[in-house]
Amino acid sequence: MQAALPPWLWNLIVAVVKPTLILAFIGLNALLLIWGERKVAARIQRRRGPEVVGGPWGVLQGIADGVKLFAKEDVMPARADRWVWSLAPSVVFVPAAMVFLVLPFGALGPSGPVLVMRDLENAVLYLMAVASFTALGIWMAGWGSNSKYSLLGAMRAISMLISYEVPLVLAVLGVVLAAGSLSVVDIVRAQESRWFIIPQFLGFLVFYAATLAELNRTPFDLVLGESEIVVGYATEYSGIRWSMFFFAEYGALVASSLVAANLFLGGWHGPFYPGVHWVLIKTYALVFLAIWIRWTLPRFRIDQVMDFGWKVLLPLSLLNLTATGAWMAVKA
Repeated sequence: MQAALPPWLWNLIVAVVKPTLILAFIGLNALLLIWGERKVAARIQRRRGPEVVGGPWGVLQGIADGVKLFAKEDVMPARADRWVWSLAPSVVFVPAAMVFLVLPFGALGPSGPVLVMRDLENAVLYLMAVASFTALGIWMAGWGSNSKYSLLGAMRAISMLISYEVPLVLAVLGVVLAAGSLSVVDIVRAQESRWFIIPQFLGFLVFYAATLAELNRTPFDLVLGESEIVVGYATEYSGIRWSMFFFAEYGALVASSLVAANLFLGGWHGPFYPGVHWVLIKTYALVFLAIWIRWTLPRFRIDQVMDFGWKVLLPLSLLNLTATGAWMAVKA
């Protein structure tokens, strides 16, 4: 098919199809996870769900929420910075979508082609760089709103993001040392005989805890603490713009779980089922774990969050990296 089309047309089709597939995957997951999180929360906390618009098993509640958000008036604060305030939701959402570009979803056979949008040699560096752009969007939302509540929420969010990015990157470096590559595909292939969660179990715990903080998930959701700062940096947003922040959160939750599944849980490696099935099973198992933690643990105070990042996760990540480096030196 590629030979029958001009190169420029083929490149245009690929450039349109790939982002469309990513956005469709994120949108489908957002709808599924909104429904799934409500069902899990109701089970854990023994609560009853909606009985009027919920429909069978509550599947219609998400549709009702979508209609409500699209129908709401898009209100902009009178003194807001128009362009900064308007672009902030998109800047927060784009990194959550760009992460999927280098994450493999499986392989066609032991030595067959890998199902990945783009296999970059420095994919891990790409992931860390793209994920850091979220802080820019959060700051734009807080500053552009021209509201003290939004600004305070943005400052709290960025301080937490910066604090937890350090142990997160150090935990990933342990996997990079063990695999000897920055390519996510090569890292998965290096786990054919043993998943990295066994030798890198400490790194996995640090990575997963730091990921929950990066996603503003409980117990690290002080950024959106309604009892303290209304809704943080998103206080002055409504309707579809407000929903984009949380649309990005669910997309980032799936993306981070997919990253952990590939880096620590062997990616597509597993018995009996095809590789794509194993990637999805591991990814959604980690998503379920995040939802379970959210509806089980209370929220940390801001001093507890910062102390946990700098005094607990950072030393553990350094210990894991040192032990991994020593082990690789002994093996060499």
